[in-house]
Amino acid sequence: MLSNLWRRQAPQMVGIDIGSHEVKAILLGKVADGYKILAHAAVPVKKGAVNDHEIRDVDAVIESLRLVRRLLPKTLKFAAVSVSGSAVMTKVIYMDAALSETEMEAQIEIEADNLIPYSLDEVSIDFETLSANKNDATKVDVLLSACRTDNIDSRIDALDGIDMEAKVVDVEGYALGRAYQLVQAQVPENIQQHGVVVLVDIGANMITIAVVERGETTFIREQAFGGELFTQSIQSYYGMPHEQAEKAKIDGDLPRNYLLEVLSPFQMQLLQQIKRTLQIYCTSSGKDKVDFLLLSGGTSKLEGMVNVLTSELNVPAVIADPFKGALKADDKVRQLLQKDINKYLIACGLALRSYGQWRT
Repeated sequence: MLSNLWRRQAPQMVGIDIGSHEVKAILLGKVADGYKILAHAAVPVKKGAVNDHEIRDVDAVIESLRLVRRLLPKTLKFAAVSVSGSAVMTKVIYMDAALSETEMEAQIEIEADNLIPYSLDEVSIDFETLSANKNDATKVDVLLSACRTDNIDSRIDALDGIDMEAKVVDVEGYALGRAYQLVQAQVPENIQQHGVVVLVDIGANMITIAVVERGETTFIREQAFGGELFTQSIQSYYGMPHEQAEKAKIDGDLPRNYLLEVLSPFQMQLLQQIKRTLQIYCTSSGKDKVDFLLLSGGTSKLEGMVNVLTSELNVPAVIADPFKGALKADDKVRQLLQKDINKYLIACGLALRSYGQWRT
């Protein structure tokens, strides 16, 4: 009973995914059979302003966020953003189940000092109790998350620049895993109940992977690899300037032999990145295999990507489509976003923080 006194419904937040090519934003409302898009935006970011998911040019990001802000309700004040890349560390630790929240917090600081390779003065730390430990009923699994504070501050400062408050700073991999609830209808029911589902978001410079078991995110990983490398390959192979190569990639306006010359080598490199991460997961979890792949991010829709991953990994793979699951939209919005909705998956996962419990 007392625990309910410090938990309340979270405030409504727009999920803002600050990527190296675009800022993407989604505002969701709760409806009877899922969630509905209330507002959305995608605005390009100046090249180099975000690198390794670290904001290098705050002014350029603020400029993009201003354009995003114009497409959102004027009364909206709060946002959820994410951090990722080399500045972030997560680890599941085991703690005494009898500890109170305050006692856990004190113990976390001691644990963090031993686990984090930075001075605690340079990092921000948070934790979340997950579930009872499978091997010891007196213990609980606790997710410890840490991020360099300057990485968080740059996002807070960028939102301050458009008069919005960063109410939540999440870890990108867990935001991706949270979005599973919007797309789980694409997964066969027996795998939903007993299997291992892997969400793979292939962005411009980063592959973000979240492993979900029975609705719970149990493993996340990032690899510094993405669609920008494919653009650079086109640029190099065909002697195009970067902007022309990027446009040719998106429009598919390339010589017929590009499939063998450029696309296939890139897909094999991408496959190796994903395969390596899945091997790490299987080794750490004791699992023999994973059962299903859901692909998101702009690069996931490259020609033949689903077939390559399905055949080479021997795991069914599909493009994640929230509109086939729990995401709703007015007809006009749906028609506008249908082609690109899967690149909003991380932003959706952030927006869903509006509908979780909130620690005051």
